[in-house]
Amino acid sequence: MAAEYSAISQIVSANQPVVFANAPVPCSEGFIFHRDGTGIFLASSRGLKPYRQCCKVEIPEALYEVAFHANVQIPADGEIGTISLALVVDGEVEPAAIMSVTPAAVEEPFNIGTASIVNVPAICGCSRVSVRNIGDADVEVLSANIIFDTAGVKR
Repeated sequence: MAAEYSAISQIVSANQPVVFANAPVPCSEGFIFHRDGTGIFLASSRGLKPYRQCCKVEIPEALYEVAFHANVQIPADGEIGTISLALVVDGEVEPAAIMSVTPAAVEEPFNIGTASIVNVPAICGCSRVSVRNIGDADVEVLSANIIFDTAGVKR
């Protein structure tokens, strides 16, 4: 199962998610839930049940590889500073999935990207996944895409 969602161009304020309006390859199997024009995805554990050993008990969970790529820049009316976006799972920033660049000028584009494995325990049902501007200033995000994939995740 793989699903891709994209966005063309937007200004993302500090502490806000990147909004995705297009679904070139939507999830047709009911594992990823998303409403166009929002920035939060629900990744379901229903139907995807690899197992993990914990305290001698097998715990069913779904594993997703989540990959994000985009071009980013400081908006024309912004001030030069660091641009920082991160993959966020259930409200928490994934520390290994923080993307930061420091342009020398406004409207100087950079390509950023990250990928992370997100596990969704069956006992919880689903996890909320988003990409958030964790910097202090507005960021212009261009040609963003996020991909959820279970095919490459093996135990």
